[in-house]
Amino acid sequence: MKKKILIVQANYYKNISSILLRSSENQLKNYAKLNIVSVPGVFEIPVVISRNLNKYDGFIALGCVIKGETPHFDFISKSTTDAIMNLSVDSKKPIGNGIITCLNKKQALARSKKGKEAAIAVKTVLSI
Repeated sequence: MKKKILIVQANYYKNISSILLRSSENQLKNYAKLNIVSVPGVFEIPVVISRNLNKYDGFIALGCVIKGETPHFDFISKSTTDAIMNLSVDSKKPIGNGIITCLNKKQALARSKKGKEAAIAVKTVLSI
């Protein structure tokens, strides 16, 4: 029986999140039944996962945070990562973290295949 996986994609940087999504989908296409939800930014990802914990076997968080001139980058990156980890540990369900944090768009594009790695992580944990 196919696993049910929810992908939550932040669209603040639409072109980067699209690449992240494609790389996740390609890794999971024959493995799981996928649902995709889009949110405005990465900060909204944990609440969407939290609302759906009982409906899915695993989750993938996708998005991008690029450092600007204020500390906002640090607060958003840390709080989102901490929330995702806490949700995963508390629910005992895998959440692949495909949220990339970069200093500029060039770095983000170079790392935009992280969606595949997040999908592999979820598949691995679900098979244990």
